[in-house]
Amino acid sequence: MGWAAPRAARIARVTVRAILTSHGRGELLDLTELLTSELVCNAYRHTKGPSSVRLVALHGGRLRVLVWDGSPYVEPSLGEVGDGPCVPSPPVSDVERGRGLFLVRQCADRRRCWPLEGGNLGRGGGKPMRFEVGGEVA
Repeated sequence: MGWAAPRAARIARVTVRAILTSHGRGELLDLTELLTSELVCNAYRHTKGPSSVRLVALHGGRLRVLVWDGSPYVEPSLGEVGDGPCVPSPPVSDVERGRGLFLVRQCADRRRCWPLEGGNLGRGGGKPMRFEVGGEVA
């Protein structure tokens, strides 16, 4: 799916809803739809080029959502890469930006973001941002 259209977040929400509903995972629907939409919106607003969304069922009823974009740039404010606290709270004065990653930090059981090496034309391999919800945390 190309994120060149402003409809990208809506398309991601509809897709997540269809997949989770068809697999009987309604208990994860609202949260997964919200967090996926926020990461897709970030990819659309802050990068150019292709992006993708992938849902993966994990052991124990967990769900992993990965949103990849073509930019290897990871915002310095993301801090530590890996599980755990990697996204600071949005500034109180900045009510229009920063809420998406804050929501992921507050609501996902696990999250991670890291730049990838390689890619076409020496531009890097982009970055995946992922989160996990549901089931038991290992």
